[in-house]
Amino acid sequence: MLGIGTIAKKVFGTPNDRKIKATRPLVAKINALEPEIEKLSDQGLIDKTADLRQRALNGESLDDLLPEAFANCREAARRTLGIRAFDTQMLAAIFLHKGNISEQKTGEGKTLTAALAAYLNALTGKGVHVVTVNEYLVQRDADWMGKVFAALGMTTGAAISQMPEADKRAAYECDITYATNNELGFDYLRDNMKSNLDDILQKQHNFAIVDEVDSILIDEARTPLIISGPAQDRSEMYVTVDALIPSLQPEHYELDEKTKNVTFTDEGNEFLEGQLRAHGLLEEGQTLYDPESTTIVHHVNQGLRAHKLFLKDRDYIVRDGEVMLIDEFTGRMMQGRRLSDGLHQAIEAKEGTSIQPENVTLASVTFQNYFRLYDKLAGMTGTALTEAEEFGEIYGLGVVEIPTNLPIARVDEDDAVYRTANEKYQAMIDKVKEAHAKGQPCLVGTTSIEKSEQLSVILTASGIPHNVLNARQHEQEAQIIADAGKLGAVTIATNMAGRGTDIQLGGNVDLKVLEALDADPDADPAALRARIEAEHADEKKKVLEAGGLYVLASERHESRRIDNQLRGRSGRQGDPGRTSFFLSLEDDLMRIFGSERLEKVLTTLGLKEGEAIIHPWVNKSLERAQAKVEGRNFDIRKQLLKFDDVMNEQRKVVFGQRRDIMEAEDLNEIVTDMRHQVIDDLIDTYMPPKTYADQWDTEGFKTAVAEQLNMDLPMVDWCEEEGVDDDVIRERLTEATDGLMAQKAEVFGDENMRNIEKQLLLQAIDGKWRDHLLTLEHLRSVVGFRGYAQRDPLNEYKNESFQLFETMLDSLRQDVTQKLAQIQPMTEEERDAMMQEMAARQVAMNDAAAKETPAAGAALDGFIEDDPSTWGNPSRNDMCPCGSGKKFKHCHGRLG
Repeated sequence: MLGIGTIAKKVFGTPNDRKIKATRPLVAKINALEPEIEKLSDQGLIDKTADLRQRALNGESLDDLLPEAFANCREAARRTLGIRAFDTQMLAAIFLHKGNISEQKTGEGKTLTAALAAYLNALTGKGVHVVTVNEYLVQRDADWMGKVFAALGMTTGAAISQMPEADKRAAYECDITYATNNELGFDYLRDNMKSNLDDILQKQHNFAIVDEVDSILIDEARTPLIISGPAQDRSEMYVTVDALIPSLQPEHYELDEKTKNVTFTDEGNEFLEGQLRAHGLLEEGQTLYDPESTTIVHHVNQGLRAHKLFLKDRDYIVRDGEVMLIDEFTGRMMQGRRLSDGLHQAIEAKEGTSIQPENVTLASVTFQNYFRLYDKLAGMTGTALTEAEEFGEIYGLGVVEIPTNLPIARVDEDDAVYRTANEKYQAMIDKVKEAHAKGQPCLVGTTSIEKSEQLSVILTASGIPHNVLNARQHEQEAQIIADAGKLGAVTIATNMAGRGTDIQLGGNVDLKVLEALDADPDADPAALRARIEAEHADEKKKVLEAGGLYVLASERHESRRIDNQLRGRSGRQGDPGRTSFFLSLEDDLMRIFGSERLEKVLTTLGLKEGEAIIHPWVNKSLERAQAKVEGRNFDIRKQLLKFDDVMNEQRKVVFGQRRDIMEAEDLNEIVTDMRHQVIDDLIDTYMPPKTYADQWDTEGFKTAVAEQLNMDLPMVDWCEEEGVDDDVIRERLTEATDGLMAQKAEVFGDENMRNIEKQLLLQAIDGKWRDHLLTLEHLRSVVGFRGYAQRDPLNEYKNESFQLFETMLDSLRQDVTQKLAQIQPMTEEERDAMMQEMAARQVAMNDAAAKETPAAGAALDGFIEDDPSTWGNPSRNDMCPCGSGKKFKHCHGRLG
């Protein structure tokens, strides 16, 4: 019997259906303009853009311009790429423009969808940022869609890491800029460490379209972006502590896999104390509970976490002697990302690689707070509905499910649960053999590198040719995925099946078209596409007859979204397909989140070896477990964000002040106010209100004036004069210090003095903010213990961080006043000595650069640009075999 809710949906439709229905007339309006736009010449499309720009500048709303803009953009894409956007892509782009997340299934054309919304919003001249998950996609999408934007008279840029500053500035000045979330965040932080307004790259945050929005705004939002500088080197301590961890027994620690936490037991603490004393790290009579043991406790805790919570080839890999983190959701290496608080160093000690110094945070921001800077935000993904609550609550983004262009013909089979992992793998191999024999392409999804390589060994032993795609083959990702839909292809992928590159049956037509266009830029795209499609038609027909792409997953992920992404690789654009999940009671999710009941069921049923339980109830049970984990992870992210919001308010104040200082022509009024406030504070300290003259600390006052104002004034005599009160002293001090600064301005010259004030202010703000961040990190690490005293840690953090912020501002005033009071013009001798030192330093730097980067030379014999097998396997720090003179890691070996 149907429930009331189900009946209502049948009659009235879901809220999502109603949104789609209400938007369809707008799509019809765009389609009605198509004959008119088709008649325009190539120059006519550019002229149309100029007309739309002018109307936008004159105040016409983008909503009113939308039909004409979308029709114009669709025609440009048809002419340049040979692709005509579907009506469903138009629908999705409309919702993007309105600041929503458009959930489009795999293969529905998100790249072109984003281009439509980006074009419309770029008409205002304020710039649009299109955000992708890696730099390969940044470059690919910017090149690909750049052809469309160029045909419309708009500029396109790609902001990637390690590019020259001038090139990056040019990229940000384009109408549409493609970049990764990491690069955008880091550039924002770097902008707020600069001292010149002209050096700032991100002039404004107008509109961002985030591709793979669930990956960027949810999965990666757990870890803040941090720009850091080196701290004291303590590598020996990490090595010493690491040697002790393997001697721990199971009773010495408690491991909670559900919360991903590990702690020492009392027995473990006693054992450790003995070991640490034996190694001279703990003095006799000193315990781990003593205040002076804080540092050593920190090291042993991080060593324990490195050994028990972080597994090689699952959480990280060791590559070229470097510990590289792996993103648990995409399976990609996170280039340049390091764990904070000494944890990365503890893993380096565990793996025996060189230990890099710990870092001090110079600036940090979470992705949540960075992307909330934008006036308007939108996103695209194939899987967002499971996280709709979080998108709404954190970012104010609605999720709209866009219908597919063609009905889905994929068959999603019920999960098969086996007793052991070996039985599960054997069943998977049997299914792969069966599919491979009839030419059906298979995509095998795993959750770790270790498991993907384990399956690879079994497939090799079975004589089945296959490709393995994990963090080790990161550079070949696009090519491996492009070939995954070919007849009889078998591909093993780790958490990253097809991200950003379509698995098309018979091979990826778009990639072939792009390659052909690069080889022959003058070719007619439509004719080229027709020829390539004809070549692929035969192979595609055979793959379709074999049943389309078969996705086999080796276990369930903690997040349903990741499972849906893998499943969604099959059945694109109405293609047939099949998906199966193979599970065992030994899988992490089953083992940690309640496999006992299932084990009892399996035992009761008397299953023989190799048999599986398959039933829709099992699917429901697993989805409930996943929903619980997702809910817990959401709570963790929400709590993290609440703490970061406290810092974010302060960050906005500090970064806003820096921007005001850089924009200001004259800061004399600000520094004068600061100086007068310092004088007020000195008087309050040494001449407290409602006290008599004999209670004043006149000697201390004289010393403080000398230190902070750089003036030797007769403070004792002044204070002993008859009838003198704090107002008189304030007036005399103010007059004396104002006179001193006026003299300095005369000596230096007005313009030089203004520059000195600006640079001193910026340096002081940066130094104080850096120290403040460190203090907040320490506060954050201990404030949780306030919960034991029945006090809310978040409120405690808010109150104390506010007090610390006020203290920081007070010390900032003192710092700036003191430094300005102490500056002196250079003598002729000092200036000559400085110039000589700078010249010598420049010569030394030029010599070092000449040794480091030789001139471009001849390429390696047999070097072929597109064939890595001809590159001679150079290490990351070797010269690139192409002969550019750059290091391999900065040239052809650059990741992502």
